[in-house]
Amino acid sequence: MQKLIETIVKPLVDFPEEVRVETDENSNRIVYKLFVHPEDRGKVIGKQGRVAKAIRTIVYSAAGSHHKKKTYVDILD
Repeated sequence: MQKLIETIVKPLVDFPEEVRVETDENSNRIVYKLFVHPEDRGKVIGKQGRVAKAIRTIVYSAAGSHHKKKTYVDILD
């Protein structure tokens, strides 16, 4: 899932080398923490959160069949 998120996000940003995804997993959920350069945060979120919502939709769809846990994507600094 981390590679999927990186593949989606890297073409969108000006600093692709600073894109980093960390995983926080426990018994019933997985949280993917997406870190980008502060100047790229707006590009990843998009107007009214549309890009972030699209990223989350793709990841949730892929993770739903892959994992049997609740999946979240957080965009952080």
